[in-house]
Amino acid sequence: MADEQNRSGTQSANQSADQTAETTGNFPANAGAEDEIDDSAGTNGSRKFVIIGVVLLLVVGAIFFYWRSTFTEDTDDAQVDGNLYQISSRVSGQVVKVYVDDNQTVQAGQLLAEIDPTDYQVALDQALANLASAQAEFAQATVNVPITQVNVGTVVSTTASDVKGSTDLIAQAEKQVEAASARVDEAKANAQKAQADVDRYKPLVEKDVISRQQYDAAVAAAAASKAAVAEAEASVLAQQNAVSSARQRLAEAEAQSNQSVKNGPDQVRVQQSRAAAAQATIQQAQARVDQAKLNLGYTRITAPVAGIVNKKNVEVGANLAAGQDLMTIIPLTDLWVTANFKETQLTHMRAGQKVTIKVDAYGGRKFSGAVTQVGGATGSMLSLFPPENATGNYVKVVQRIPVRIDFTNLQQEDGDYVLRPGLSVTPVIEVK
Repeated sequence: MADEQNRSGTQSANQSADQTAETTGNFPANAGAEDEIDDSAGTNGSRKFVIIGVVLLLVVGAIFFYWRSTFTEDTDDAQVDGNLYQISSRVSGQVVKVYVDDNQTVQAGQLLAEIDPTDYQVALDQALANLASAQAEFAQATVNVPITQVNVGTVVSTTASDVKGSTDLIAQAEKQVEAASARVDEAKANAQKAQADVDRYKPLVEKDVISRQQYDAAVAAAAASKAAVAEAEASVLAQQNAVSSARQRLAEAEAQSNQSVKNGPDQVRVQQSRAAAAQATIQQAQARVDQAKLNLGYTRITAPVAGIVNKKNVEVGANLAAGQDLMTIIPLTDLWVTANFKETQLTHMRAGQKVTIKVDAYGGRKFSGAVTQVGGATGSMLSLFPPENATGNYVKVVQRIPVRIDFTNLQQEDGDYVLRPGLSVTPVIEVK
């Protein structure tokens, strides 16, 4: 209680003094000094906190910068890349149907446009007819090969038989000549005996030892023997002529046999060559049929890959030339990032390192990726006009090398892929 009373008295006294001071305009001499001391103390404390905070921020910033500069490499000179498929006509003709529009999504194998197939169908029909004719010629040539072989074999066998027959005829004729010669000798012996009988009978008939009839019979027998000799000699000549004829037929048969043996294989080879030529004609005709089928198939232009149609410049009724560009298909599944890093950033960069890819579109959305390969040359060397450092004044410039980064989480969302070739990205590669 005493303390409370003392505090109350003190507060009352202070209040009276303040009121008096306010009334007279006089203040205590140390009142302003005490306020200044309190303000300066508060200000110094705040400055200390600010300085400490700034130092901490600088330390954190230095650590973050060191971490980024040591453990990661990034660049904003990067974009999404992809293959662009130029769709062109492989045959000429008039367009009869177009099935797609710009920015339309298509699937692999989907029909894009059609060219009038009438001329190509006619060409296919003509090629098929030529193929059928070639096949018929080949069948005929193939059949002629065994027929020719049989005919040649028959001719060879026949001529060989003729040779053998002619040889046998010669042997037979020679035997007949020998027999005729023997008959000539026999006839001469008989004629000699008959003439001897005539010579013996002549003095006897003159002396009337024998009858005239016996003598006449002996003369007749001698004349008959002479005739038999002449006949036998004529027979020998005939048989000798027969031998000559047989020898001539043998020579002819041997010549024919040799000719057939020599020419027979050639005749067979000729037929086989004709069959081979007919078969080659079939292959040529088949090639024309295949080409005609291909040309007919080329009248239906289909999408090679799934993607989005862009730059469509074909309409119904247009007359196309072979190789004319019709549209471009941009696939959205086979995408990657081409990042142009400075040459000073490649020290620790290797294939397979993880990458965080920040896409400028979609609010800086992040994707995951991996380094696939580092380019083989700088961008300046791959330009249309590479620099010639050996001429003019040289100024050293930090070069950039393209690095390919493949996505590892490129997923489809709401039936579509969000990334498009050409989008700007910032890849951050973990190099350590």
